[in-house]
Amino acid sequence: MMQALNKAKLCLRLIMERKALDPLLLEMGKLTSFADYFVIASGNSSRQVQAISRHVQQKMREAGFRHNGAEGEKEGHWVLLDYDDVVVHLFYQPTREFYDLESLWVEAPRISLENQESGDA
Repeated sequence: MMQALNKAKLCLRLIMERKALDPLLLEMGKLTSFADYFVIASGNSSRQVQAISRHVQQKMREAGFRHNGAEGEKEGHWVLLDYDDVVVHLFYQPTREFYDLESLWVEAPRISLENQESGDA
């Protein structure tokens, strides 16, 4: 079984493959009982958000992971993908600004994406 951090980084890499905006990885384990990590990113349109969501679901399925639930894909404003210890939040950018999860979970440590991005090069 892949560790939660590795699963979160895989989700992050997959969303970045679809040119997601402002990706963020939050360590949630000490703040919630339902997830160890949140992956948060945005798209420029609801169609882009839907495309990112489909890509993540397909590639995660190919890697052997099934989500416990997917919400919001039809509208494409806020898609939530639940992978047990990792929850992926994909937003249409104005919706992300409105709900501002980053401020809601300001206590959550942010994991640097530098190593993740350089690993893709």
